[in-house]
Amino acid sequence: MIKRALLILSFILVSSCGTYNSIDGFYEAHKNDNQVTAVRIPQFMLSMIGNISPEMNSLIGNTRDLRYMQFPSATPERTQFLNKQMNDITGSSFIEVYRKNDDLKRNIVSIREKKNSVKEILIYNNNTMRGSFLYFNGNFDPVKVRQMAKSEEFQKLGDGLINQFGMGTPGINQEEEKKE
Repeated sequence: MIKRALLILSFILVSSCGTYNSIDGFYEAHKNDNQVTAVRIPQFMLSMIGNISPEMNSLIGNTRDLRYMQFPSATPERTQFLNKQMNDITGSSFIEVYRKNDDLKRNIVSIREKKNSVKEILIYNNNTMRGSFLYFNGNFDPVKVRQMAKSEEFQKLGDGLINQFGMGTPGINQEEEKKE
C-alpha cells in the first residue's frame, strides 16, 4: 500500500515538473503574469489574420490552433529563465529551422514534423526587454515554412497580430523595440 502511494505521489511530482515542457503548460503558467498579453485565436477569427499577406493567407488556411504571447523580460535573470523554458519546450521534439543568438537575445523558429508535413511551428523572440512566442498547430508545407522563416514572414505576422488586435504596449514605441 505504501509503495503504491509513493508511486502515485512520484508520478504526480514528475508530471507537475514537466508543465513547462509544452506550449500548453507554458501558456497556462504565464497567461496570468503581470504585463502579459496572451491571445489564443478561435477558428472563426483565423480568416481575419490571413488578410495580413497572401503568404499568411495560405498558411493560416491550414491552422487549427494559433497562439501568441508577449511577456516582459527586463532582467537578465528573467531572460535566462524564459530562454531556458523555451529551450526545454523545443529540446528534442522540435527541429530548429532558424536560430540567432546575440548574448541573451534570441530569435528562434522551430518546427515539429510528421512524415512530409510540418504539424507545429513555434517562433520565439526575446530582445531582453520583451519576449514573445507565436505558435501554430496544423498541417503546413515544410518548404513554405523554411522560406517564411528565412524571409522573416513570421516576425511580420507577430507584428500584424499586435496591430490587428490592438495589443501594443501603451507608452512603448514598437519600432524602437525592433531596433534594439
